[in-house]
Amino acid sequence: MRRRGRSRGDRGQVAIEFLGMTPLIVLTLVLMWQCVLVGYAFTLAGNAADEGVRAATAAPRGARPGACSNAALKDLPGAWRDGAEVDCGGTGFVTADVSLKVPVLFPGSIDFPVTVRGHAGAVEEVKD
Repeated sequence: MRRRGRSRGDRGQVAIEFLGMTPLIVLTLVLMWQCVLVGYAFTLAGNAADEGVRAATAAPRGARPGACSNAALKDLPGAWRDGAEVDCGGTGFVTADVSLKVPVLFPGSIDFPVTVRGHAGAVEEVKD
């Protein structure tokens, strides 16, 4: 037996719910991508500081700051290299500090006012 009072009112409900959830899904993906960029900036800053201090410990004392800065910036992608700051110093125990800006969604576009720092240190090599 068929019910005559029943209408087909729920037809298309899944499509409407999906359209309503789409902005939330897109926002979640954008936030996840931004978190990936922040993590990648931390990785780049730490690696650049390691490379810089490694080059500085092997270089003669007078050439340390230049060797440190060049090595730290060498492997950074262009978008991160533009706003990077490298500070090298120390005698006996050489340190390198690298500061990078975190991009908003796409490297090379707008940067957050947040700076990510990487720090590394190593004992100077003794030369005979």
